[in-house]
Amino acid sequence: MRSTSEAPADGEGGTRENIQTVALRLFAEQGYESTSMRQIAEELGFTKAALYYHFRSKEDIVRALMEAMRAQITDLLEWARTQEPGPELRRTVIARWTGIVQAQGLRMFRFLGSNYRLLRDIKSEPGQQKGMAAAVIELFSIITPPGASVEDRLRVRFALLTINMLGIAARDLDADEDEILEAAARISAGLLPPGF
Repeated sequence: MRSTSEAPADGEGGTRENIQTVALRLFAEQGYESTSMRQIAEELGFTKAALYYHFRSKEDIVRALMEAMRAQITDLLEWARTQEPGPELRRTVIARWTGIVQAQGLRMFRFLGSNYRLLRDIKSEPGQQKGMAAAVIELFSIITPPGASVEDRLRVRFALLTINMLGIAARDLDADEDEILEAAARISAGLLPPGF
């Protein structure tokens, strides 16, 4: 039987996700630069070699975190493209967008907000689907009715971006993460113009 310090087989998909979760927690607690691969391995009960079996560097871990979020956003975008435009689509997109944030956790969005330069410098994989910024812009287009006023177009954009700003806006709030997300979802929906 293999010990926990040995590298698991590729079929054990939860291991990579567990590494990402632990690394993200350490990045949030100590800062990205102050966290080493050795610390991540020790926190997981792995040898450094076992960690390197899954990820060659901290940058690779961050890239995997970004890819997981990008995949969820791409799924939402592909679904939204096939839906009938209207108020129900807008409400559902906001609800699903909130779900993406909830799945990633506020820690991820705080990390994104605090490490913009790092994220900009980490190159995307070749052949990767549209970046998150392009996907968000397309979502804006899909959920904004044709001929909407400038104010209404901005309201639709703010409705989605409110969820993105949670990592920064809720940084020092003394509240449960689910409570924060639920409040943000209500605020986001409330930003939509009447009849939208």
